[in-house]
Amino acid sequence: MNNEEIISQLPYSKPFLFVDEIVHINENGVEGTYTFDENLDFYKGHFKEMPVTPGVILTEVMAQIGLVCLGVFLFDNSFKKTASIALTSTEIEFLKPVFPKEKVTVISEKIYFRFGKLKCKVIMKNAKGEEVCMGTIAGMII
Repeated sequence: MNNEEIISQLPYSKPFLFVDEIVHINENGVEGTYTFDENLDFYKGHFKEMPVTPGVILTEVMAQIGLVCLGVFLFDNSFKKTASIALTSTEIEFLKPVFPKEKVTVISEKIYFRFGKLKCKVIMKNAKGEEVCMGTIAGMII
């Protein structure tokens, strides 16, 4: 399955699709990017004078790239659009803000994948290469 096919298998669509590109993927991890559109609705009310991307959205970006894209790749052709994806745990540390128009890169390293559960160490970096958040995310694809 190529990178575009993986993205097309994701159970999300705009405005809740937070994957622009998969840069690299293999059985051990994934790297992908997303650029925050300044017109996304949450920017209208999340700090009126200086919009900042909410942490829950940063977590979602890391989950979509670092967990779901990798899960689709690992399941390969057995993944179906009817599959359910459930986030089971997150532990994220936020280090820097992410603003509208910023491009971020998510780097995910598989910790384990067994019994339908995938757990990964994830790092998000800004365009300067600075870590903006990091942690672990786990989920089940059933």
